[in-house]
Amino acid sequence: MANMFPPANGNCQLLDAGAGIGSLTAAFLDRATAPKENRAPSQDLNFQQIKIDAFEIDDTLCPYLTATLAKYSDTHQITPTIYSTDFIHAATDWLSGNLFATPLPLYTHAILNPPYKKINSNSAHRLALRRTGIETVNLYSAFIALAVALAAPSGQIVAIIPRSFCNGPYYRPFREFILERTVIRHMHLFQSRSKAFKDDNVLQENIIIRLERGGQQGLVKITTSIDDTFTDMTTHQHPFEQIVSPQDPERFIHVPTTAPSSQEVSTTIHYSLADLGIKVSTGPVVDFRLKKYLCDMPTTGTVPLLYPVHFNSSGTIWPAIGSKKPNAIQHNVNTEKWLYPIGFYCVVRRFSSKEEKRRIIASVVDPATFSDSPMLGFENHLNLFHENKHGLPEALAHGLTMFLNSTNIDEHFRRFSGHTQVNATDLKMIKYPSRETLIELGLWAMQQQKLTQEIIDEKLGAIIA
Repeated sequence: MANMFPPANGNCQLLDAGAGIGSLTAAFLDRATAPKENRAPSQDLNFQQIKIDAFEIDDTLCPYLTATLAKYSDTHQITPTIYSTDFIHAATDWLSGNLFATPLPLYTHAILNPPYKKINSNSAHRLALRRTGIETVNLYSAFIALAVALAAPSGQIVAIIPRSFCNGPYYRPFREFILERTVIRHMHLFQSRSKAFKDDNVLQENIIIRLERGGQQGLVKITTSIDDTFTDMTTHQHPFEQIVSPQDPERFIHVPTTAPSSQEVSTTIHYSLADLGIKVSTGPVVDFRLKKYLCDMPTTGTVPLLYPVHFNSSGTIWPAIGSKKPNAIQHNVNTEKWLYPIGFYCVVRRFSSKEEKRRIIASVVDPATFSDSPMLGFENHLNLFHENKHGLPEALAHGLTMFLNSTNIDEHFRRFSGHTQVNATDLKMIKYPSRETLIELGLWAMQQQKLTQEIIDEKLGAIIA
C-alpha cells in the first residue's frame, strides 16, 4: 500500500484514520525515510517535512500507536499528532463548519484500513455524514468519503476495503460521490479470500484502491494476486470505460482480472431482461416468517417448496430425503400470494461457498418433477426468472440456464461483483442474447445426453460468434 503512492516532494500532510497500532503509517514513513541509495527514482518520496494525523478511537491501541510513531521521533521533519476521537464526528464537524470543531488540514496523502461495520439509518454517524453530503451504509465507505472530502487537490488516497462498494444499489451514492471527486489510478484485487485473509472470516474479496482528488481520468492500473505474498502478481492497464461503463446508470465499478483483449462479451449479447420479456425476482418464501406453514415432506394440501439444496449438476432432486430443509409448504389463502404457478423456471442460487469455482449456478425447474402440483414455492435463497410470475417456455428456460452457466458469463460477472452472493439486481445488470438465440440454445441443450462445461462453452461460443 505504501508503494502504491506516486513519487512526490515538498511537504506531506498524511491522514491515517482508524490507525490501529500504526502499521500503515510506519510503512509509509519507512518508504519516505529510506536512504536514497535503497530506492529507485520512480519510488522517491522526497518530502521536506511530514505531518501526520492519526485517528484511533480504541484506547487500548493508542499506547501502541504512540510507540510506533515514536520510533520516527529522531527524524526532525516528521511531526505526528494522535487523535483518540471519533474520526467521523471530527471530520464532519470540521467539514460542516462547526465553530467548535478541531481544525483539520487538506491532506496530501491518506493511507487507510478503515473499520467495517454497517451504519444504521437513524444513527448519529449517518446524520453527521448527511450534513456533509455523504450518504453511505458502512463505516469503511464513510471513512473513504471523508478522506476524499479532506484531500487537497491531487491528494492521494490508498485504502484497503471490501469490494462490496463496487456494485449494488446501497453503495450507489458512495460510488457517485467518489467518482465525481476523484479519479481511479490503481486497484489491486486479492483473488482468494481464504489465503489473503486467513485469520479473518472474509466473505468477499478485499481490494486496495488508489484514488486521486481531481485530475484527469486515464488508464486504470489493475493488479491481481492470489494472496498477500504477491508472488504471482499480474498487471494490466484498462481504459476507464471498461471499469465504469458510460452507459451504466448504476455506476458499477468493474475489476477486470485478465488482459483487456479477453474481457469483452460478444457484441451479440446486448439485450436486457426487459427486452426479452423476462423478469427475475428473489424467492418470496422467507421460511422463518412462514414457519408454521412449512412441512418436512409433501402431504395432502401442500405444494413443493424449493431451496438450493434441491438442485445439483444432475438436475432437480425433490423431495430431498434427509435434508434439514422442509420440502413442502401448505397451499392456502395465507400462502397463496407467496407461490408461483407450476411451470418451467430458471433458478440461480443466491449464495455460493467461499472458494467455489462458480458464482452463477443456474438450474431448470421442470414441472414434471412435481406430479400434479398446481403451485411452487421458491425460498429466499433462490433467484428465479419468470414471465410476469408465470413460467417460461421450456426451451427458453433451458437456454437461459445454459447461458448463465457458461464460463464467459461467470467471469464477466466476477468483474463487477466480489460478493459470494448473486442478487436479482446483479442478474438484471447482465446483458443477454436475443430471445430467439436463447430458445435455439435451449432446444439444442434439450437434445443432449450430458452437458459438460466444455460443451456448454463451445456451443455458446459458436452460436454467438
